[in-house]
Amino acid sequence: MSEKRVLAFDFGASGGRAMLCSYDGEKITLKELHRFENNPVMVGKTFYWDILRLLHEVKQGIIKAKNDGGFDSIGVDTWGVDFGLIDKDGRLLDNPVHYRDRRTDGLAEKSFSYISREQFYKITGIQFMDINTVFQLMAVKRDRPDLLKRADKLLLIPDLFNFLLTGEVHAEYSIASTTQMMNATNGIWSDTVLKALGIPRKILPDIIPSGSPAGMLSDDICEELDVPKVPVFAVCGHDTQCAAAAVPTEEDDFIFISCGTWSLFGTELDEPVLTEKSAELSVSNEGGYGGKTTLLKNIIGLWLIQESRRQWIREGSEYSYADLERLALEAEPMVSFIDPDAPEFTPQGNIPERVREFCRRTNQPVPETVGEVMRCIYQSLALKYRQAFDEIKACTGREYRSIHLIGGGTKDGLLCRMTASACDCTVYAGPAEATVFGNAAIQFISHGEISDIKSARRIIAASNEIKSYSPENTEEWQVAFEVFKNIVK
Repeated sequence: MSEKRVLAFDFGASGGRAMLCSYDGEKITLKELHRFENNPVMVGKTFYWDILRLLHEVKQGIIKAKNDGGFDSIGVDTWGVDFGLIDKDGRLLDNPVHYRDRRTDGLAEKSFSYISREQFYKITGIQFMDINTVFQLMAVKRDRPDLLKRADKLLLIPDLFNFLLTGEVHAEYSIASTTQMMNATNGIWSDTVLKALGIPRKILPDIIPSGSPAGMLSDDICEELDVPKVPVFAVCGHDTQCAAAAVPTEEDDFIFISCGTWSLFGTELDEPVLTEKSAELSVSNEGGYGGKTTLLKNIIGLWLIQESRRQWIREGSEYSYADLERLALEAEPMVSFIDPDAPEFTPQGNIPERVREFCRRTNQPVPETVGEVMRCIYQSLALKYRQAFDEIKACTGREYRSIHLIGGGTKDGLLCRMTASACDCTVYAGPAEATVFGNAAIQFISHGEISDIKSARRIIAASNEIKSYSPENTEEWQVAFEVFKNIVK
């Protein structure tokens, strides 16, 4: 039997890739065919995703895969919460709006006048964030009720790509769980939440399990690109869950940090945790592969470093990431801290100045140089991970011997070392391409080439070099953590 090859599209907040993935019975091999930018566009006062440009890039990836010897299926994963609305004829009614758009400011808090915070969390198990889909829909209902009336279906971004490729309408389980409209216990849309907030149930497609067939490439796509009909699988549409599927461990109890623009700190469980403690700590219960629940803390991650670098470039200073890491190492440690999840750090803009303002407001020494700002960001991220580590353990009642750091953050040795020291445990870093490995593995499982997710994780471990980092200076980090806790409360 010929070796199966699958095409994985992985979209992040700033770019995307088409990766051709093969499995030889022992290892999964990735080949990057096409890389592209994902540049949102400001029109007036609204921040949009350029979805048609992204579809064009998907088509280029498909063409390159065809010219590289072909492929047997496609899977698409993206960020969470954002969506497009289509009418009854399948036409996109508007460009999807970016989650960093300001239209949802304050709507999470406003929702509690319609449904209590306690009941809302007990049903959905999701951390309250203004960016969540349900609050975006509240904004649409408030600002553009005509758009909601014309909508036949809401499609979250990976489901929208699957629809544009196949013409079939579905809601995949993992991405549906990010909306804060899904019942975390039974995996179906919550009529209680929808009725309370006035969201029409008819626009929500049926939820299908992760790894289900999403349809076959449409006749139009096949004719346009001159490619054969192949299945499109609804892999875990949420990139975090594809990454979680790729954690290279054989343990049932494990902690991972999926570290990219956002950091998702969590563990995999059989059932959601919907306790007063998890509600108090704003822990999210998101759907994972195989019907699992991923208990998560959503933390701003490399965004702080990425957007700081963009600001310095705007000011005329072209620092590489290696430069920023070096400058951070040269700065004095444990001088100042920020709360990475403070609301002022979410929008794009001058992050370094916001770091300084946070430190002024909290009566700390103000970081002035590039290195001082970077040191403040790095050590604050590591300590935020420590806080999340303690909170996850408090929710599960379990102890964990190590942390698996996966995703782009594995390339940042300083962050890995600081995380090990702050959390006082070994950090295993890798794979960097966890999301793509998870996307591909789910496709191979759907093809019957890999038996189950445990086997997939073992194969992914064998396919990558995993680095380990041991804790250092733990007493110094513990003292810093006590200071940090008083600053971020």
